[in-house]
Amino acid sequence: MKKTLTKLDKIAIPVIIALSILVPIVVLILMNLPERYNLLGAKSGTFPLFHAVLNGSTAVLLLMGYFFMKIKEYKLHRNVMITAFALSAVFLVSYVISKISNAPVHYEGEGLLRYMYFFILISHIALSAIIIPLVLFTMYRGLTGEYVKHAKIARWTFPIWLYVAITGVLVYIFMYPYY
Repeated sequence: MKKTLTKLDKIAIPVIIALSILVPIVVLILMNLPERYNLLGAKSGTFPLFHAVLNGSTAVLLLMGYFFMKIKEYKLHRNVMITAFALSAVFLVSYVISKISNAPVHYEGEGLLRYMYFFILISHIALSAIIIPLVLFTMYRGLTGEYVKHAKIARWTFPIWLYVAITGVLVYIFMYPYY
């Protein structure tokens, strides 16, 4: 049996795919700008703390959303997940502004901590790119009432999104002495 796309799917799916490709490319380009333009006049350590707070808050909201889903409080689940999505969107905008505004800060740790940091950082970055389409598709399926599809993709989205949120905080902790 061939599945057909709804009118909304014909618009939403290409938009989700386009955003999933464009966002990582834009972030990569901004990270490699030859010049910085401090748009908000913020010091280099300001953004990372804000990002850690957003990531930590997102992790808490994701756990709350999982809990509410498990106890079948679907309205609360929806509300905290939308809030987690909103915080992630604020993070993304702020992260882009921080990359335009401040030069990269390099990790100077040594030994085992250096290996741990780079493992966490690399996995965080790779999964950050992967999580974009997962979150967008999960949100889309949930908000359009396609709960079977929503649950199927959320099984993948939740642990990856949680990992990205938690490792975002860990990256900040590792980098704290260098800001």
